[in-house]
Amino acid sequence: MIIFHKFAYLLLIFQPIVCANIKFPDDFLFGVASSAYQIEGGYDSRGKTTFDHHWELNSSMVADSSNAKTACDSYNQYQKDIDLLVDLGVNFYRFSISWPRILPRGFPNEVNPDGIRYYNNLIDGLLAKNIQPMVTMFHFDLPKPLQDLGGWTNPVISDLFEDYARILFKNFGNRVKYWITINSNTWGYGDSDWPPMVNQSGFGDYLCVKNTVLGHAKVYHLSKREFREQKSQIGFVVDGRWYEPASESSQNRDAAERAREFNVGIWLNPIYGSGDFPAIVKQRVKTTSEKEGFSKSRLPEFTPDEINFVKNSFDFLGVNIYTSFLVKDVDERNDKDFSWDKDMKAEIYQDSRWEGAKSNWLKVTPWGLRKVLGWIKQKYNNPPMFITENGFSDGGEIEDLGRVKFMELYLKALLEAIDKDRVKVKGYAAWSLLDNFEWLVGYTEKFGLYHVDFADPHRKRTPKSSSKWYKKLIERRQLDEMYKTEL
Repeated sequence: MIIFHKFAYLLLIFQPIVCANIKFPDDFLFGVASSAYQIEGGYDSRGKTTFDHHWELNSSMVADSSNAKTACDSYNQYQKDIDLLVDLGVNFYRFSISWPRILPRGFPNEVNPDGIRYYNNLIDGLLAKNIQPMVTMFHFDLPKPLQDLGGWTNPVISDLFEDYARILFKNFGNRVKYWITINSNTWGYGDSDWPPMVNQSGFGDYLCVKNTVLGHAKVYHLSKREFREQKSQIGFVVDGRWYEPASESSQNRDAAERAREFNVGIWLNPIYGSGDFPAIVKQRVKTTSEKEGFSKSRLPEFTPDEINFVKNSFDFLGVNIYTSFLVKDVDERNDKDFSWDKDMKAEIYQDSRWEGAKSNWLKVTPWGLRKVLGWIKQKYNNPPMFITENGFSDGGEIEDLGRVKFMELYLKALLEAIDKDRVKVKGYAAWSLLDNFEWLVGYTEKFGLYHVDFADPHRKRTPKSSSKWYKKLIERRQLDEMYKTEL
């Protein structure tokens, strides 16, 4: 019976793809993604992050009480990672640079030469194999001393981020074509689950958004002003979740659009749109703030000069796409408590009948990919885009057929977005190259194309079925009857 079920699932996976065009554009780029904190290890060779600090205070904040002090040991074994990338045949590798590995205390007056050496070796090793580095400057690993100053709620952070970026451009910019400034999120500023656990929803998270956007814009203009000869492409990454109305009522449709603007547009509208926060976000926060007794909106304002500075500060957009949500309108609250959710005035949830991954938030909704890309195209004049993350979690199985099916479905939706909707998507990065440290769930959920044995001091890497599938896809550059003989 087990064999029958497995065979039936293989038949499902290898059904021919039916879409208008099964072939990716000739100039479409395939890649994979990772982040420094999640794979590098090398804890003793960098400064302390905010996440390190909170783990030391309470290791049980991570599901298995594990940490990233060694992780995949990519700090010492980066050449093995390059070999895997070569075997996959990818065009680019999206990785991040650890701010505290370059600047141990976060400030530009103390540069770590070992950090410079490590990333020079990684970048040179990639280019020697004709793999383009796509480098993220900040991916959730803020130096602890900067969080002591308030982190992304303190306006000075945007200047410090610019100082950090200048060091990156000076040391690596002559070889890096694609830079991502920030992998955006407000984790920990509006809740008490994630470090830094500020738990000021409706205040701290809005400050985080504004200062993040300003930091991005400062780095963009720095690149064009002081490093123009490098001809770098500068982008920003947003979490592109889709928000679908729970019904076709006008109230739920409006609530779904509010959810999109509060969670996606709040980042994109300043950079890719008008230069300011979305109108509905400004209106909602102002109204609720006044009812709560504030003299002005809790949402920080962009000055006219800041609007002009931030607007159009991009060469491309990165979109992380995993899942979708349903949205219902909710009644207005009239209490004195304030929060992002109260301002948004919407209930966000997922249908329990949707197929899920091991992560409880990750439901398989490939239709959401096409919808969010179409929404971005319509709202922001179809900017050049990369899918900078897309992945599926499981328990780390070598024969990871669920991941294969997930990638097949999402790439089919991506082809439809490119072919039918004329969305300008230039490339796709699977998350992730390796099983790695997944933040608050530790090593209990795995996203890798390659299995990592975390009980092995050498962190043995083993290819999964998904890596073989993706390798063949890159070779053929098309979705068709998928390569069952290879798995």
